[in-house]
Amino acid sequence: MAQVAQKNLTKQRAVVLQVIRQAEQHLTANEVYDRAKQLLPTISFATVYNSLRFLKDAGYIAEIEFAGSASRFDKRVERHDHALCVKCGKLIDIDLEIPQELVQTAAILSNFRPDSIEITLRGLCPDCTE
Repeated sequence: MAQVAQKNLTKQRAVVLQVIRQAEQHLTANEVYDRAKQLLPTISFATVYNSLRFLKDAGYIAEIEFAGSASRFDKRVERHDHALCVKCGKLIDIDLEIPQELVQTAAILSNFRPDSIEITLRGLCPDCTE
């Protein structure tokens, strides 16, 4: 098992972070648990769940929340957008440049003071359109 060189991380948190950083896709907590268990058989789901919260709050990972479905965890913490397949659930990263005018219009329409803006494209992935 490759070690994650991060100060102040317990062995369990380091394993959870390793799982997320090595994943090709955005994992749910259950998927993180299944993979972490392979690396550290004694890890519990509660420990994985608490580690995910810690890692998110510490800025190591990002959480992507969709109403009505399980959160997914992302190794990319910088601003980026996503495309979500409404049929199979595939979630991929996309990098869009968001025009400042769009942010300003959204702020005016919502009466919110924006901190950030993220776009999620919903549709069918190439596999599901065949």
